[in-house]
Amino acid sequence: MTDTASTEFTGKTVLITGGSRGMGEQMAHAFAARGANIVVASRKLENCRSVADDLVRKHGVRALPVGFNASSWEDCDRLIEEAYAEFGSVDVLINNAGMSPHYPSLAEVSQELFDKVIAVNLRGPFRLSAVIGERMAEGDGGSIISIGSIEAIRPQPEALPYAAAKSGLHVFTEGFAQAYGPKVRVNTIQAGPFLTDISTNWSEGLREEMEAKVALGRCAEADEIVGAALYFAGSASSFTTGALLRVDGGWK
Repeated sequence: MTDTASTEFTGKTVLITGGSRGMGEQMAHAFAARGANIVVASRKLENCRSVADDLVRKHGVRALPVGFNASSWEDCDRLIEEAYAEFGSVDVLINNAGMSPHYPSLAEVSQELFDKVIAVNLRGPFRLSAVIGERMAEGDGGSIISIGSIEAIRPQPEALPYAAAKSGLHVFTEGFAQAYGPKVRVNTIQAGPFLTDISTNWSEGLREEMEAKVALGRCAEADEIVGAALYFAGSASSFTTGALLRVDGGWK
């Protein structure tokens, strides 16, 4: 019997935003280990190149590094064109890039900060999903996965603009699933507290506070997002679209 789990991504193209570190980098290695070609997209091109080189060296796949700003409509379009020019198609899009900057108080959230958080976490995923989703629907289909957050349903005062943007991904998930089905499946992984680069900037005691809210009693490592991403991207989720999967350790 053929091991579908280890072969179904062979020769496929997976585009991952925020792919140069943290959960994005872990997903890039997981898909590359299963034969997928990877588009590594992030703000700093040199970091994307480093990860892409590592993917080629370790897994023998093709990898395209692209520097882009998820908040920029033009950068999103350029990323799409570069990916299609290199590989001819995108089979899996993972909207992983995100940001949640700190602010002193809600009243002190500036218009610039608010707009930037919405642009990176919501506007970028919209543009990428709309254009790539349409191309998938006109071609051989595909899977779109967004990395959401528990903040979308359990918003904290320290991250309200971010929480609002992530809740918008829920709307996009169902809307794009309807727009581009039946050939394109669109789902969201609703992540809990993960120990990535972002967590290094958590305020004192925040990690302990979060761990107290999680049934498993700990925060997740970056590679613990991989199983959900592989599930949504592959044939195991063939009848799943417009769905949210909580990967939050049992947030109370």
